[in-house]
Amino acid sequence: MVDKDGDGRISVEEVKEIISFSASANKLSNIQTQAEEYAALIMEELDPDNLGYIMIDSLETLLLYGPEETVARGKESRNLSKMLSQKLKPVREDNPLTRWYRRANYFLEDNWKRVWVMALWIGIMAALFAYKYVQYKNRAAYHVMGHCVSMAKGAAETLKFNMALILLPVCRNTITLLRNKTKLGVAVPFDDNLNFHKVIAIGISVGVGIHSIYHLACDFPRLIKADSVTYAPMRQYFGEQPSNYWFFVKSVEGVTGIIMVVLMTIAFTLAAPCFRRGKLKNLPQPLKRLTGFNAFWYSHHLFVIVYTLLIVHGEYLYLTKEWYNKTTWMYLAVPLLLYGGERFVRALRCSIKPVKIVKVAPYPGNVLALYMSKPQGFRYHSGQYMFVNCAAVSPFEWHPFSITSAPGDDHLSVHIRTLGDWARQLKTVFSQVCQPPPSGNSGLLRADCMQGNDLNFPRVLIDGPYGAPAQDYKKYEVVLLVGLGIGATPMISILKDIVNNIKAIEDESQNALESGTAGSGSPVSFHGNFKTKRAYFYWVTREQGSFDWFKGAMNEVAELDHNRVIEFHNYCTSVYEEGDARSALIAMLQSLNHAKNGVDIVSGTRVKSHFAKPNWREVYKRIALDHTNAKVGVFYCGPPALTEELRQLSLDFNHKTSTRFEFHKENF
Repeated sequence: MVDKDGDGRISVEEVKEIISFSASANKLSNIQTQAEEYAALIMEELDPDNLGYIMIDSLETLLLYGPEETVARGKESRNLSKMLSQKLKPVREDNPLTRWYRRANYFLEDNWKRVWVMALWIGIMAALFAYKYVQYKNRAAYHVMGHCVSMAKGAAETLKFNMALILLPVCRNTITLLRNKTKLGVAVPFDDNLNFHKVIAIGISVGVGIHSIYHLACDFPRLIKADSVTYAPMRQYFGEQPSNYWFFVKSVEGVTGIIMVVLMTIAFTLAAPCFRRGKLKNLPQPLKRLTGFNAFWYSHHLFVIVYTLLIVHGEYLYLTKEWYNKTTWMYLAVPLLLYGGERFVRALRCSIKPVKIVKVAPYPGNVLALYMSKPQGFRYHSGQYMFVNCAAVSPFEWHPFSITSAPGDDHLSVHIRTLGDWARQLKTVFSQVCQPPPSGNSGLLRADCMQGNDLNFPRVLIDGPYGAPAQDYKKYEVVLLVGLGIGATPMISILKDIVNNIKAIEDESQNALESGTAGSGSPVSFHGNFKTKRAYFYWVTREQGSFDWFKGAMNEVAELDHNRVIEFHNYCTSVYEEGDARSALIAMLQSLNHAKNGVDIVSGTRVKSHFAKPNWREVYKRIALDHTNAKVGVFYCGPPALTEELRQLSLDFNHKTSTRFEFHKENF
């Protein structure tokens, strides 16, 4: 295919053709459009006499460099595995009780924060249920309705508790404050706030089911069928004995209860992952509007009605007349005030902290980058996120995005993947203001729009910052940062923050030496207890164009990282794995261009890219060997697909090596 006439010579056009073919096979559009440039690079290497052709055996020799490098890496990996296997201490235990004990011990060691929170929650619910059950067992109603009334009232008590508690995990300002200003994070799993929110929702669903079923299927039928003597003690609560269900349904308690169940069913259903993430593809067109984030977001506001009805429902109880025994409002008062206060602060903060859009950049892969002015007093940590609102798209919707700028930057930036309806409309609105991208830029679909008098950007509001798992990276001396696709956003901010902190510490040390205060006991700033001494960054993406999102940031970090604290690993999964014949030419071009120009042909950065997917076990092995007896913070941001593998590897290496991996994740 390369040497069409079989004379052993390859012309420039034939070299260009094979480069285009190889780039197309590996879905590298940028290389395909620059085939002529890379053909000239090969001719320069193999045709120093400018004969206009190269010999096919010379090209084959050059192509062998890639496979040799791959073989060397394979040998290194095998040696690494052998070294690690010598350090592992596998223990085989035939006793099932011992195996069970070890597994339980490992589970508690890895999940003790979650365990004590769940145990406390379940214990409180059990105590409330038992208290109410015994209370009604000793009342006259028990002789008419039996254990059914105790079950219904016990479930109702847990419902009141859970309806109050479910608001606390979504009080983001409070959680961020506790996370940043206190040491509670040592014992409280703040990273699991939304998971706990979902678990409480399950508890509410169970409570609603028990409360409703025991009332409808047991309590009410017994009241209707009771004889006059048995019913007599209930006359003070229900009046004349009801003869049918309509008596209960039309009452305030019945109407409010039914409406609450219907509204909660709608909200809980649309919050399920299959609806919220729009995974139900075969629904009829009218029903598709009930899927996606918008349906979830709007349906959750039905709880404004639910809480109002819950308070009313609690004031018209059948068997309780004294105001001090009507405890629904007592449970809800503080959480509702706290949550309401948070929403008020949010509205006030975003209105008095306007931002000015200074730059807009549409990138390949449906990504829109917004660069905006930093409001006065806006302080944040790398890894945190903020909410963004654009009234031109929707005045009510707020969407969370990781902050990609570093705390030391004079601006704020977010990179938004335009997948949902809101994000697509946002890109459309800004694209109408931006100038179209210039043609002939090697396939780079980018348009930078600087703020000017002739540009009228849509008004953007921000709210935040809010705490996130990645913000805790500073407390680890070694960190493993993993970003999948657009999940690299918080990691980019962290990388910039790492080099900024290291530079600041070095400058302080240098100033101390020059002033003669080093070692004199004078106070030294540690920049927010910054401990990181080594960072491994793995970015995995499908498309070559994705590297354009953070090309400038990665080049800047690589240039400032004089001590090589950060180790970069960019992976493009569209390229066949190293050693595969289909990617051999790409590997050869990559080596040539990087050696000559210091630029990677795949990512366009100074960081040399890898092909296909990482072998995560090998990644963990290397870190475990290089950092024995160390605590490594593993931070992952991306789709849930990779979460379980990384978490399980962290657990495996915790149990089998002296290195402790602490896994943190953010999914979208």
